[in-house]
Amino acid sequence: MVERRNQDAARLLVRRRGVGTLATSMADGGAPYASLVTYACDHQGQPIFLFSTLSDHTQNILVDNLASLLVEDAVGKRNPQIGPRLSLMGRVKRDTSPASRARFLARHPDAAMYAGFGDFGIYRMTVERAHYVGGFARAIWFEAKHVLTPKKIAKEMAAIEAGIIEHMNADHGAAVSAYAESLVGRKAGNWQIRGSDSDGIDMISEGRTARLDFDKPVTDSTTCREMLVQLAADAKRKR
Repeated sequence: MVERRNQDAARLLVRRRGVGTLATSMADGGAPYASLVTYACDHQGQPIFLFSTLSDHTQNILVDNLASLLVEDAVGKRNPQIGPRLSLMGRVKRDTSPASRARFLARHPDAAMYAGFGDFGIYRMTVERAHYVGGFARAIWFEAKHVLTPKKIAKEMAAIEAGIIEHMNADHGAAVSAYAESLVGRKAGNWQIRGSDSDGIDMISEGRTARLDFDKPVTDSTTCREMLVQLAADAKRKR
């Protein structure tokens, strides 16, 4: 039970953050090199990046694509050691699929202004293992399958994502704003859903972003609808 909770917490953390530290090996000598990066997640929960070939970390990946991504919710706490953090280890490779590009730009819309430049491209980490620290002296290693959404569910959620976004934004705009304002704690605005997956929804309003985690993973259109209805009721009670 404890391990399952840690697995769920790790998966939600990487989906929620959107920014982390990427560790690669320098192309000229192999010294460790860390850089701040933004990322989105594919429907399995694997990180997607937008990199320029002019960046050192991209040059490093072209020589040795084994990398690690650290994401955390510890900085800013009085004692950062009690905050959760997750290291994902895997191989980073070029990803030319339109779906991955769309997922990244939905999470980071400001990147659209340079995403089309010739030196920029989408890359994806194929996660091999993970190390999660849920707080002081609470460290555990996971195989990739324990922090990723199963492929069958990920494929189903990818297929229905566009329909969910269109329906919620067109017919339930007030509920979407309530999600962001009442459940996430964001300021009032014209909030719209930009992305959805088995673990939650990504929203945006005038450049501001918000991520709402689901209470439990959804697996198809029926369970997703039920979750969104439940969350709308929760938001209404809080208003």
